[in-house]
Amino acid sequence: MSQPDSSPTDLFQRSVQSGRIHSAYLLTGVPPEPGQVALDFARALVCNASQDRPCENCPTCQRSQPKEPIALDGDGKKGPLFRHIGDHPDLFWLERGASATRIKISQIRAVQKALRLHANEGGYRVAVIDQAQHLNAASQNALLHLLEEPPPQTTLILIADAATSLLATIRSRCQRVTLPPPPQPALSDEQTPEEIRALAERLDDMGKISIPNLIDWAEEYRGARAIAAAEVEVLLDTSSRWLRERVECRLQQGQAFVDPELGVFSTLAACRKALIQRNANPQMIAERALFALRGAVIQ
Repeated sequence: MSQPDSSPTDLFQRSVQSGRIHSAYLLTGVPPEPGQVALDFARALVCNASQDRPCENCPTCQRSQPKEPIALDGDGKKGPLFRHIGDHPDLFWLERGASATRIKISQIRAVQKALRLHANEGGYRVAVIDQAQHLNAASQNALLHLLEEPPPQTTLILIADAATSLLATIRSRCQRVTLPPPPQPALSDEQTPEEIRALAERLDDMGKISIPNLIDWAEEYRGARAIAAAEVEVLLDTSSRWLRERVECRLQQGQAFVDPELGVFSTLAACRKALIQRNANPQMIAERALFALRGAVIQ
């Protein structure tokens, strides 16, 4: 069930006041706003005040005050698998490890084990899973078991760029809340970071790029996997924005046939899903995306 028309803050405040809390929520939107909304909601669920939660004044709110985040490690060797929100023992935060390309199943199992224990404060336990689009298939299946049989007074909050990055069975078990995207400057605007503007300019010349040069472009995404994957994420995000601007421009010019461009959105979404797989090759994914973009442009 999606709630695209309600203010997420208002929706969660009403839920807290009424006591009608779902066992799982899926927040989608452009970072960092979904993370802040999830943080406020998690803290509100354990706040001791009667209204305006989190109140920031009660002992519980003092314990849940966010601190400098501890870097996580998906293997639990160089850092914890998850961390607490502030010092509150019943609030958990989970995201990718500092040098990882995905959220690992060991992290999901660790949170699952913690949530099966009795709440230290006798109230709600909340686990926020940030960057949920980086859950691989094994991690999502492990999470699904928790969603199917959630412990009492336990709430999971998933944050993802797009709901389609998650299994349909996970989406169906979550109360979905969509945050409207913030206004973004055009890719050519001076407010856009120089790196993104430069990448958009390369995309503008896509129709002139030969296949050998396109392969050379994809080879730029070789190297250490975590670094290459992060660079491919930037490529995919920028390509989506560039493609959207292109479609809007063509429609404004009265060019109704934009099917090739619309088809590429599906390819870019598939590339995002492929990027989080264990054996994903960032260079090959970049090549797939670039060829799809070129194919649409030269139609």
